[in-house]
Amino acid sequence: MPFIPYIHFEDCCAEAMAFYMKVFGGSDMMSMTYHDAPEDAGMPPSDRIMHAQFALPDGSLLMASDNPVGFPGLPQQAVSVSYSCDTVERAKGLYDQLNEGGEVIMPFEATFFSQGFGMTKDRFGTHWMIMGPDAT
Repeated sequence: MPFIPYIHFEDCCAEAMAFYMKVFGGSDMMSMTYHDAPEDAGMPPSDRIMHAQFALPDGSLLMASDNPVGFPGLPQQAVSVSYSCDTVERAKGLYDQLNEGGEVIMPFEATFFSQGFGMTKDRFGTHWMIMGPDAT
């Protein structure tokens, strides 16, 4: 079974997932709110996203949710989502889109291990490591 990134947000999951689906060319978005949960599930009713997911072109999934109201967690504090691409052009394009309104952590450039690699914190607070093909 593959690892599946599960990103937590503070009340911006729907917007973030719509953005990610567009950036990565995803499909089959599914989401439900805390309000959609059965009453006996013990979830406070809220329009926040309890679970969302979509399929990436390679068949893998990206999943996410908003923290429940009152949940003390701090989303995306010590993790990055890494995504590898077959071409430098694709990797650079993803990096540029994710970086719009975000913060450059490491500029996208050739490295000793990749033809193109960069790190960014997007406008939703998610840290991304975007990589092109291995260095030749």
